[in-house]
Amino acid sequence: MGQQVVAIVGAGIVGLAIGRELARRRPDDRIVVLEKEDRVAAHQTGHNSGVVHAGIYYQPGSLKAVLCARGRSLLREYCAERALPYDECGKLVVAVDDDEMPRLEALQTRAGDNAVPGLRRVGRAEIGEIEPFAEGIAALYSPRTAITDFRRIAEAFAADLVESGGEVRLSCAVDGIAPAATGIDITTGDEVLRVDRLIVCAGLHADTVAGLAGADPGPRIVPFRGEYMNVVAAKAEMVHGLVYPVPDPRYPFLGVHFTRRVSGTVEVGPNAVLAFAREGYRRGDFSVRDLAETVRWPGFRRMARQHWRTGIEEIYGSLSVSAYMRRAQRYIPAIGAADVVRGGSGVRAQALDADGSLVDDFRIDRLGPVTAVRNAPSPAATSSLAIAEYVVDVIEGKDTTAR
Repeated sequence: MGQQVVAIVGAGIVGLAIGRELARRRPDDRIVVLEKEDRVAAHQTGHNSGVVHAGIYYQPGSLKAVLCARGRSLLREYCAERALPYDECGKLVVAVDDDEMPRLEALQTRAGDNAVPGLRRVGRAEIGEIEPFAEGIAALYSPRTAITDFRRIAEAFAADLVESGGEVRLSCAVDGIAPAATGIDITTGDEVLRVDRLIVCAGLHADTVAGLAGADPGPRIVPFRGEYMNVVAAKAEMVHGLVYPVPDPRYPFLGVHFTRRVSGTVEVGPNAVLAFAREGYRRGDFSVRDLAETVRWPGFRRMARQHWRTGIEEIYGSLSVSAYMRRAQRYIPAIGAADVVRGGSGVRAQALDADGSLVDDFRIDRLGPVTAVRNAPSPAATSSLAIAEYVVDVIEGKDTTAR
């Protein structure tokens, strides 16, 4: 391809990982990351639960399954090299009644197909040995599931890129993208940046930025706010690692769960409530434009007709701490509404197709010199280094079908 100027829109962990990988492979290229906020990792990267997933949930052979496995290994090595926190505290996925057992068994089969390291089925007694306060009739135990600090990892990726001669431009929102005779013109305020290639990693704004570059309107990003509760210090030691419910395969969300953080605190959550703004971290956040874009999308209306009851249940849990914790207490009964305080929240950029289906896998589109990461929810942070390899392979025209 020769020497090129490559711009990346978005300084979350995926955009920075891609920039770092480009700088490693193509040291003569000029790599510029454009970020509208005044810091890196400002949105999904900086608001997630810090879990490094082992690959239990994902459709075998999907990008999520393949890139999660590769990404976890790369991330573990990277954290060791950079002295970044990485704690393999382990995860229990717990079934609390007989009705959940078929789903647990199907999940075990899927995890086996994905070669999840060390995974095993445990009974009631061993659940108590691993997590003394957890209750259930059976569980899958994943000892290699870990926790880390993805914000610090993203900051390290940014430092790697800068040390390699790349740029991370903060407070630099992209206002326009237009084809030019010799490349692509990107407008940021009063400046026009001429580049040879563009990579869109805009997270909550992935669809709108890709649209500026001429991409199809779908899938549309629909924002879901995930709210957390913090377990009070007196009961935080009741949770040694991660305790999750058996997920409902109809939804891409994993359900309210207990998560130990590398700081030693314990969170409960997140739920999944429709946000009324793309960056709607608080219940009162509201954007007429963002909400109108969501409601106008035919896929949203189809999804709402199908799942409105679940939506109402999520809203009720958002408003009531008692209702929120009743779900969590199925797994650790000793931690209830009196043992938590409201914590932070994040917003998940969930891609939704026009037919109303929630896009489950990573989706990466190519439009000439533009590559757009259209859907990168969890486990994107875990997979970030592997996603970077994949995207750069796509750009360089390498065969990615073997992944």
